[in-house]
Amino acid sequence: MFQGLGEMKAPFARIAYLGAFLAVLSYAFFTLRGPHGIPGLLERQRQIRDMQQRNAELDKEIERMRDHIKRLTNNPAQQELEIRERLKLVKPGEKVYITGDPAKQ
Repeated sequence: MFQGLGEMKAPFARIAYLGAFLAVLSYAFFTLRGPHGIPGLLERQRQIRDMQQRNAELDKEIERMRDHIKRLTNNPAQQELEIRERLKLVKPGEKVYITGDPAKQ
């Protein structure tokens, strides 16, 4: 009729373990759903991929500019042409024809 003390502890221990397990499970669920959880991790990985792609593009641009500088360094005629185009300089006696829409320039 009366249960022993050892027999009473078993159901309470199971309930306590189940409650602790559910608490840990719910904490993990809400933590992983938050901004520092899985969505945050995926967003950071996307940002890393975007930055790596941008860095690769910038590396190509830097290499292109280095090649351009080498060509200018070894060719004085090319240097003069570059300077004249950028500063819009004209030698005496030269005629310049401007084509296109003047508002865009």
